[in-house]
Amino acid sequence: MTGTTMIDLGPQARIVAELAERVTDGQLAGPTPCPDYAVRHLLGHVAGLSVAFRDAARKELGATTDHRPGAALPALGPQWRQELPKALDALAEAWRDPSAWDGMTRAGGIDLPGGVAGAVAADELVIHGWDLARATGQEYVPDPAALAAAYGFLRMGGRGPFGPRVPVPEGARLLDRAVGLSGRDPGWKA
Repeated sequence: MTGTTMIDLGPQARIVAELAERVTDGQLAGPTPCPDYAVRHLLGHVAGLSVAFRDAARKELGATTDHRPGAALPALGPQWRQELPKALDALAEAWRDPSAWDGMTRAGGIDLPGGVAGAVAADELVIHGWDLARATGQEYVPDPAALAAAYGFLRMGGRGPFGPRVPVPEGARLLDRAVGLSGRDPGWKA
């Protein structure tokens, strides 16, 4: 592996699936911390990234791993309540294979080491789990290993993957610091 510790993404994937399960149909049009996304777009994005990072782990490079996020608003399929948990489970299972963390792969059209891609997958699950929880008024406690991996990844860059970094007090809890590093305001409310 390329300096990134292999972690089990299963616990964080389950947390995101449980958050999604509790989303009501009436919340799908609501705002999220993602400026251009309603809850339905956020769920569509999570479904898409789950497939893309599953394929990145398997080194099955193609349309799913070449798709750049932000090209269009993500669509949420009519069977999303059944499909999203399965996609999250498949993502977690693919990253349990040690070979996923070795060599090179691609996600979002960017070639990167497997270990970095695994950390990015953890970051996506942690931060978008927070987005979903905030947008729908749910409690959120991310998996500690996924949170640590996401925070480690976010500390490496100069700009958050979702916008300019938001200053957070050094003594703030780790989740708030990760959210701030990602370009989100930890105090955001729907």
